[in-house]
Amino acid sequence: MKKLRLTTVAVLLALLASLFAPAALAVDEPQIDSTYAAILMAEDGDNESLVYAKNERERMYPASLTKVMTVLLALEAVENGSASLSDMVTAQEGFDFDMLIGGTTANIVAGETMSLQNLLYCAMIASANEACNVIAMHISGSVSAFVERMNQRATQLGCTDTHFVNTHGLPSPEHFTTCWDFSRILREAVRHDFFMEICSTLNYVVPDTNMSAERRLENTNSLINPTNALYPGDWGYEYARGVKTGHTSDAGYCLASSAVKDGVTLISVVMKCEAWQKDDGSWYYGHFADTRTLFQWAFANYSYQEIVRASEVVGEVAVEMGSDADSVSVRPSSSITAYLPNDIDISTFERSITFLPEADGKALLAPVEAGRKVGEISVSLNGTVYGSAPLVTSTSVDLSRTQYMRDQMAETLRQPGVVFTFWGLTCLFLLYLLLVIRYRAKRRAYQKRLEAARQIRLDLEEEEDKIHYERRARSGGGSKPSPGKVEVVLEPESARREETAEAETEKDAADEPTRVEPVTGSDEPTRPTPPLAGQTPSQAEREYFKEFFGKK
Repeated sequence: MKKLRLTTVAVLLALLASLFAPAALAVDEPQIDSTYAAILMAEDGDNESLVYAKNERERMYPASLTKVMTVLLALEAVENGSASLSDMVTAQEGFDFDMLIGGTTANIVAGETMSLQNLLYCAMIASANEACNVIAMHISGSVSAFVERMNQRATQLGCTDTHFVNTHGLPSPEHFTTCWDFSRILREAVRHDFFMEICSTLNYVVPDTNMSAERRLENTNSLINPTNALYPGDWGYEYARGVKTGHTSDAGYCLASSAVKDGVTLISVVMKCEAWQKDDGSWYYGHFADTRTLFQWAFANYSYQEIVRASEVVGEVAVEMGSDADSVSVRPSSSITAYLPNDIDISTFERSITFLPEADGKALLAPVEAGRKVGEISVSLNGTVYGSAPLVTSTSVDLSRTQYMRDQMAETLRQPGVVFTFWGLTCLFLLYLLLVIRYRAKRRAYQKRLEAARQIRLDLEEEEDKIHYERRARSGGGSKPSPGKVEVVLEPESARREETAEAETEKDAADEPTRVEPVTGSDEPTRPTPPLAGQTPSQAEREYFKEFFGKK
């Protein structure tokens, strides 16, 4: 029989970063016949490591691998409660939408009823195209609505170059995906236990229905069922688990598969592989041969290796107001591991540390609890990131109450309202100080004037005493004043003061001295005018205050 000349594409997937590593790194590349192939490996959790990739971004027809997405959406509907595995589903008119004669089928007919669980087995094991449409109508009401949901879910899973137009994978120019995109769908599907239970089942019996006797289904994945009638040959692989085969003349031979060994899970996708009959009459199937080769190569040359330990201190962050420390060490919250060549040198990996804004060049404010996230560390080699982990504080740092109160006081004093109030009060104090200085200066000047007035009064009183003495002397001798002499005329108030002058105390000294008017033609000089008559010193001071503080 003539050989089939078809191009091949393979993708083996696993868990660690969605970035690509150099093919095979330090080991020889796998010897596969596929023209296109990509292999990745997966571990528990969300990390993945790309082990091998080849033309993983080229568009391909996925054929019956499409059914992986169909069954995945049905199981998600069961998990969210909108459907149940025990639902009895009847094939409605129009369930044969977009079907081709000669396609794989479980011979379901219109009006036939079976459980949703049995329909899922028909879709995955028997690869029944019509079962996929019946499932779609039950979940979304119509095939077109379900297909729209398939495309939405593909986008959510990170597929950037995938588009579905049917539920089963029969060829269409607008129905395509890539090895990389489909690895995103497969990776999500294998996380569901019941999905893996279905696709790992070798034989399944569908009980009789209202329209048919029981059906016996056989898994066509020769890696787990090498005796199946569709793909005979010695293709079994002891570590293989699931998942789905596919074939059309346009898509070639396709296989999505997984394998588990020593706690390591690998997932693989190969598309457009070749098949031909050998000289001895047996058949060569490239999708089984290349997938098995990729699994064997990865398990023999790769292993999980710890690049960064969780207990490793990778940096320090300053701490403000700590009672017992001014810094705290940081470490990864978890170890960073990757599926790497066995002979790789871990020390060649580059580390990149990024701190959160509150710790980037700044000090953390105590208290700081152990395990607080302050950044992230990632490791890479030759530009490929192999993993990352949050950075957390290794220990706790308590708050220093004294430093906290001092800092709060300083922070309060830096507030605009406090600063404005402070400078306002300062200006008022300075203004008050200037007024006090001015008042005291004027008061001293006034006191000097007052003292001078007192001195003048005393001088006048002394002069008056002399005049009184002279008058008494003249009155006693009967003599008249000499021409040219000054005659002092006492006013009535002065006369009364004359009689009591000798009895006046120091308190009366503040009274206004008697005015003296020189007689016309007298040569006696004019004396300075003392305070007004009857005005005491305290009254004079009040007059001064009124003058100083009154309106000008």
